[in-house]
Amino acid sequence: MGSGSLLGVRALITGASGFVGRHLVPRLRDEGYEVEATDRELDVTDVSALSARMAAVRPEVIVHLAAQSSVPSSWKSPELTYRINYLGSRSILEATATAAPEARLLVIGSSDEYGSAEPGASPFTEASPLRPQSPYARTKTAADLLAARYADRGLDVVRVRPFNHTGPGQAPDFVLASFAKQVAEIEGHLREPVLRVGNLGSVRDFLDIGDVIDAYLSLLHRGVPADVYNVASGVGTPVGEHLHTLLDLAGLHPSIEVDPERMRPADFSVGDATRLRRATGWKPQAPIAGTLERTLDYWREQIRAIQSSPKASRP
Repeated sequence: MGSGSLLGVRALITGASGFVGRHLVPRLRDEGYEVEATDRELDVTDVSALSARMAAVRPEVIVHLAAQSSVPSSWKSPELTYRINYLGSRSILEATATAAPEARLLVIGSSDEYGSAEPGASPFTEASPLRPQSPYARTKTAADLLAARYADRGLDVVRVRPFNHTGPGQAPDFVLASFAKQVAEIEGHLREPVLRVGNLGSVRDFLDIGDVIDAYLSLLHRGVPADVYNVASGVGTPVGEHLHTLLDLAGLHPSIEVDPERMRPADFSVGDATRLRRATGWKPQAPIAGTLERTLDYWREQIRAIQSSPKASRP
């Protein structure tokens, strides 16, 4: 969904070293953007530092990815989650209003803002009530609502609520990456043939990371109305089905054990991306089975690297 008309557009990315950032930054450069990629060296809660960087870069588009994005970690460190997710977003909004008021700003929220629906319920739309259920979700919701206030004041803010996305390079804190890593470890004889899981009955709307990047790129176009957009497939699948796809790919039949630390009540979260499709033409292209295969291959490569390292060969 690129466009030659965006050649040379200056882009500032926060959280560029994270999972999404590592996929987004090269795509932007391939599209012809001039990218300033920032991560922990730039304190996203420091308005002065952000304003100074924006004044130097003069970005025309900003994508705010910096976040504490793990729900379990948010329960363990709610203060840190609040600082990064809410105060960081507040600082980005204020710095943009001050130092780059003409820039288009994408504030990346989360489908977790909606909470969980009843099984079989209609997919969440952007008009669905926000019912966040974790410190992570509450901080993302607060940032989303604050961004809406800045939009009301005239800032060119696009709020994005992506549903679950996965792919190569995602940390094993996330469910499908965790499954893929464990499967690769079992294949590589780095762990017993026992796979530890949470609630396999939860129904989620999963996307390939490449499709999510396509959605973000489409929303950088100035012709797209500054609004709030779901990024979703509209298809819900029990997490356990994806696990069995990975096991089939590997030809494994390990024991499956519930890990109490991973166990959560079953939830149901499926999104409706009609607004995004109408505004941009976006729709997901990558079958999730292929995504799972690439993710498994990524973890296989990590395991091979561990096994071939000098330390691994020492007695």
